[in-house]
Amino acid sequence: QVQLVESGGGLVQAGDPLTLSCAASGRTFSGYAMGWFRQAPGKERELVGATIKSGSSTYYADSVKGRFTISRDNDKNTVALQTNSLKPEDTAVYYCAADKSLRSIVIGTPEYWGQGTQVTVSS
Repeated sequence: QVQLVESGGGLVQAGDPLTLSCAASGRTFSGYAMGWFRQAPGKERELVGATIKSGSSTYYADSVKGRFTISRDNDKNTVALQTNSLKPEDTAVYYCAADKSLRSIVIGTPEYWGQGTQVTVSS
């Protein structure tokens, strides 16, 4: 079992930055690819970005490319999502996810999910 706990969400103004964090426990963190998803009201959950086990490679959805950055610290068992130039359409619940397979994250079926943290961007 892997337990994931997100933090850092909140209410921000458009253009502001915000950093979300995800703390993992339970299994060897470095053995898991990690991803961030989000779900806006009335919309499907979507992948924001993902990183491989080492953190040396990342993937981003086109909607956030150039504005969001994923980083992980395998010594501290954490993964962060740094968001910049936030837009009202970035408003959503953001979820951290883990799976031994990056592919499972990319196709939206990771084994482990956090409980989510709300990000609200006002215009």
